[in-house]
Amino acid sequence: MACFSRYVMVLATVATVGACGSSRIRQVEKGSGNIAASALRYPRPDYSQLSYWAAHPAKWDPADSVPEPLRGGYKADESVDVFFVHPTTYTAAEAVDGHPQTMQYWNAALDDATLNTQTDNSTILNQASAFNVYPVYAPRYRQAHIRSFSITDSISKPFFDTAYSDVAAAFAYYLQYYNHGKPFIIASHSQGTVHAARLLKEKIENTPLQKQLVAAYIIGMAVPVNYFATLKPCEKPDATGCVLGWRTFKKGYVPGNVERETDGKLVINPLSFDVAEPSSSRKASKGAVLYKFNQPKAKNISTEVKGN
Repeated sequence: MACFSRYVMVLATVATVGACGSSRIRQVEKGSGNIAASALRYPRPDYSQLSYWAAHPAKWDPADSVPEPLRGGYKADESVDVFFVHPTTYTAAEAVDGHPQTMQYWNAALDDATLNTQTDNSTILNQASAFNVYPVYAPRYRQAHIRSFSITDSISKPFFDTAYSDVAAAFAYYLQYYNHGKPFIIASHSQGTVHAARLLKEKIENTPLQKQLVAAYIIGMAVPVNYFATLKPCEKPDATGCVLGWRTFKKGYVPGNVERETDGKLVINPLSFDVAEPSSSRKASKGAVLYKFNQPKAKNISTEVKGN
């Protein structure tokens, strides 16, 4: 089975990772990357302030959480950092219904306390915490509203550019003030992967930083197989300096847009992390954190890579 397949079929009642319906990685990359004039009038984040980080080693945040049954074996390791880009949490219909398609409404405000709490108690708790054996840095950013994935590219591009500009600024600040030459992991999901993939391509690939990259977990979004020039897909569990991704769907269900895809997408079996093992039984699963954080479910997922 080739590493470049379309998606992973999750043979369980609940999938551990959802997936956005369509990829905007190619579309967002195209063009100059300049932000619309309306965006320039919108407050930019100040990453010297901890409030602009959803997760940061200098404060306690939900990314520091460890499920209760696993706390006995937890041991922190500061030799590697993790830069995590969270998925879309700006989803409220009333935020955009009846409003102009401008950045004022279609990009999240960073001082929205309700949205920030929602972000922290969902993706930061349940996803970023998976990496917390290492220090986790997760910036707040002016994410594009979820409907940005389903409107015309020419309209949505400034919204994604605005979001990406924040992610890139946060990464630059992290490098200047926190990294100190350490190896790092890039991790992301959904909209976060749109921005993380672009970050890898524009700021890391073919630069000295590529040697510091341990791995990039860019998941929950279709990443074209030819998106990167020199960053290669991870093919074995101990591979480093590479990228890996997957999208998951419940057994028997594949969205129509995925069925219609004709080009290859980056994917690996997230239980084996081995291209030679495209499927895994439940016995291979160490477990998953679902909606009850302190009650991880053991051996509840099996997987099968499907596609081209």
